[in-house]
Amino acid sequence: MKKIYILLIAAAVMLNFTACSEDKPGGESIFPTNPTTQYDKFEQWLLENFTYPYNIDVLYRMKDIEIDHKYTLTPADSAKCAKLAIIVKYLWFDAYAEVAGPDFVKVNVPRTLQFIGSLAMESNGTVVMGTAEGGYKITLYNVNNLGVADGGYGVPLDDYDALNKWYFTTLHHEFQHILNQKKPYDPTFDLISEGDYVSGDWYQYNTNTQALPKGFIRNYAMVEPREDYAELYSQYLTNNDALWASKMAYAGKEGQAIIEQKLAHIRNYMRENWNIDLEEMRACVQRRSAEYMKLDFEHLN
Repeated sequence: MKKIYILLIAAAVMLNFTACSEDKPGGESIFPTNPTTQYDKFEQWLLENFTYPYNIDVLYRMKDIEIDHKYTLTPADSAKCAKLAIIVKYLWFDAYAEVAGPDFVKVNVPRTLQFIGSLAMESNGTVVMGTAEGGYKITLYNVNNLGVADGGYGVPLDDYDALNKWYFTTLHHEFQHILNQKKPYDPTFDLISEGDYVSGDWYQYNTNTQALPKGFIRNYAMVEPREDYAELYSQYLTNNDALWASKMAYAGKEGQAIIEQKLAHIRNYMRENWNIDLEEMRACVQRRSAEYMKLDFEHLN
């Protein structure tokens, strides 16, 4: 009886399978065979200027899954994102492409660049300029203050120092971390200021009167050697000659000697590992910084 029951079930399954295989699908499939995505003008411009040439995804619409939830954040204004994207391409991506070649940029830059409208504030009251995650994403904050001249967190479009403070020192700093992860720098760099790093207490030190005389280009460089390395690199590229000279005056003879010793490490590292002349890179960044206001910020060309 058990065998008959099993045979009957098997026969029913076979009949059902045969009936299904003979059915003809009616109408069009609900799944499109040629799916298309509609892009607005800004999104198309991002594809043509970031994604296609450099394999970069620019996130300007805030996604819950992409943000750090320890901060209270707001989305970035799309019009300000467009202006910032134009400047970032000219002053950062294209500068590296000019000196090191487009392939260097495509291979080494982070895969994602994210714009957030608001500030990111730590619990101790310090402001986060930007963050990097595992070498694949850099996030820039305070985008909604681009073009605002309030003297506090404002970033006037024609104020290169403000642009550096909020965006470009962060980009160069985090990019140096990425390069260091791929090809580590000479560990003897860590010994130059050994004993003077202060970890999380960096914000309690004044840059001009305490950090520079000890051979740190900024108080944040006092956190640890790798932050010292990346911060010196970014400040050297973005500071013009007058600003750099004023910092060296604060550093004094002893502080300047330490900074020059650290810069020698960075020059050797960039040349030997990435075939980049640091002075050529700085000259390119400085030239572009004097020219960026000629860009058209109102039209996406």
